[in-house]
Amino acid sequence: MRAQTLIAQLGLQPHPEGGHYREFFRSPHGVSPDDGRTRRSALTSIDFLLQAGEFSAWHRVASDEAWHLLEGDPLKLWCVPPSLDRVVQVTLAPASATTTPRHVVPAGWWQAAGPLGAFAYVGATVGPGFEFADFSFGRDDAGFMAALETLDKGLLRLAGKPHR
Repeated sequence: MRAQTLIAQLGLQPHPEGGHYREFFRSPHGVSPDDGRTRRSALTSIDFLLQAGEFSAWHRVASDEAWHLLEGDPLKLWCVPPSLDRVVQVTLAPASATTTPRHVVPAGWWQAAGPLGAFAYVGATVGPGFEFADFSFGRDDAGFMAALETLDKGLLRLAGKPHR
């Protein structure tokens, strides 16, 4: 019930990678990344909500992305570095000896996420700012999918269905 209330109150819409989102901030200030990309907003931030049974499909972004747990149940975040040699698992939850409410996924790392309960409401902040041109799905990258099958076949389920 609370998840549906948040979706309505925050005006969240379906996200191509799964769940619901709304961009709430895009900096009017620009930066020029030193990796060949054209000028980007300095910072962007979205509200993002995943309900039980939903997940953020494997994807990567060309900029650093900071995840912040805002409300709800813990969120499991899986990350794979560009070397494709390991899976790093992070649980976003209230701060404790083994959990943290935030985590930064470095630029170019593959990532996927899912709630560990009824829902997880998070913020995702990207700098330099997010552009869909800087985004790719894991399911569209044969090398990543082959590596994931070797690393942890169970995580293939997080590849998601092709977006149409």
